[in-house]
Amino acid sequence: MPGEVDGVYARIYRCINRIPEGRVATYGQIAKLIDASGPRQVGYALSSTPPDKDIPWHRVINAKGEISQRSDGLGDSEQQIRLLGEGVIPNKNGRINLSMYRWQPSLEDFLDNDADDEEFWRDQPGIG
Repeated sequence: MPGEVDGVYARIYRCINRIPEGRVATYGQIAKLIDASGPRQVGYALSSTPPDKDIPWHRVINAKGEISQRSDGLGDSEQQIRLLGEGVIPNKNGRINLSMYRWQPSLEDFLDNDADDEEFWRDQPGIG
């Protein structure tokens, strides 16, 4: 079936889908939340997102509060436009204030539609 994803990438996509409008998360934060091997794995998942998956990829930024450069050189201006459209305003140096805009998920953010994953989400660091 097209767009069918499972395993770690599926958890990454589900986690990113939970980031609310006007908030951001870092690659490392997502990795920690879903017990991935690290921030790069989140980046790899985003770069290989199936075209029919509609996830708010633009809400994921690096640990410095910056939009990461794409390997193809495309996408960063689109990401900035999307974030600005949601009210996420960078400072004069182009960094997003993580203390202001970082998503701080609660366990309830993960349990609404994933009853089958309830035990997994309850055991994840950084959720509470």
